[in-house]
Amino acid sequence: MISTKKMQAISFATVLGICVALFSFDATAQGIDSTVKKIGNKTASVAVKGASKITDKTYKGKEGPKGETVYIDKKDRKYIVDEKGKKVYLKKSQTHDKKEN
Repeated sequence: MISTKKMQAISFATVLGICVALFSFDATAQGIDSTVKKIGNKTASVAVKGASKITDKTYKGKEGPKGETVYIDKKDRKYIVDEKGKKVYLKKSQTHDKKEN
C-alpha cells in the first residue's frame, strides 16, 4: 500500500508536471505568434510599397525622417510606408534632401 506521504509527493509531482507543460506550451505559442506577426507585417509593408510604386509618384531627391522613400498620392499628399505596411502622411518639415553616399 502507498503511504500518505508518497501519495502527496506523487500528486505534487503530477500537478507540477502539468503546470510546467502548460507554461512551456504557452511560451511556444507566444513565440509562434510573434513570428507570424513579423512575417505578416513585412508582407504587408512590401505589398503596400509595391502598390505605391505603381499607382503613386516617388518624390525624387527627397526622403523621409529615417531615410524612407517618400511617395506622392493623387491628392498631392506626401507619405511613407512604415514597417507594418501603413501609410504615414508627412508634413513638409518631415521630408529632407537625400544624403549622398
